[in-house]
Amino acid sequence: MNRIANIRAEEKKYHDLCYEQYHLFEPGTWLHKPVKTVIDLLQKYNNKEYLSVLDLGAGIGRNSIPIAESMKNRDGKVVCVDILESAINKLNEYSKQYGVEPFIEAKLSDIEQFIIERDKYDIIVAVSALEHVSSEKALMSKLNEMVLGTKHGGANCIIIGSNIREVGLESGLELDPMFEINLPTETMLELLDQQYTGWEIQNRFVKQLKYEIDRNGQRVELTTDCITFVAKKRL
Repeated sequence: MNRIANIRAEEKKYHDLCYEQYHLFEPGTWLHKPVKTVIDLLQKYNNKEYLSVLDLGAGIGRNSIPIAESMKNRDGKVVCVDILESAINKLNEYSKQYGVEPFIEAKLSDIEQFIIERDKYDIIVAVSALEHVSSEKALMSKLNEMVLGTKHGGANCIIIGSNIREVGLESGLELDPMFEINLPTETMLELLDQQYTGWEIQNRFVKQLKYEIDRNGQRVELTTDCITFVAKKRL
């Protein structure tokens, strides 16, 4: 098995287990709340009668369900893309449970293979998703698609890890991080700045994160520079 296939197998195993063990918005889990940056951005579009949103790597709806709930008093659509069948199945269940089924369009697809139509979306969200395209070239291509797929006055919200490390807590050995894209932080920031030249940068900061995960029954400490990048396409 090559490295990319191995990473995707490990991520599938990890997320399938999470989605089976934990419920959406369950306290004490990373699914407890939507990302504040996403909700803050959404509020800037409260005056739009119809809102078109793309959520790349939507998972079970941590962000897309709250976005869809905002459409109950107007109209809109959240296109939710995820590579995992378990995520899409749970997303469809939760969209019914929360009464937002008419506003959710679930797409089972690799982010890389999903074609973003030009001038299609008011908001494009990618939270912990773009690290999982197959190469830096693929990342640049997808970012370019996001730029072209955003309407004038629309925005992109990207949260992406960089400088990622995984260390076995018992062995102390450094492991190969299970992320397809793992660039130095400054390189990632430069790439984002370059792709969004001419846009209004509304948020751009780095927060260091550290948490424990499970890799095949092994306790692993994962550290990452978490980049938050929000940009608005000028009118």
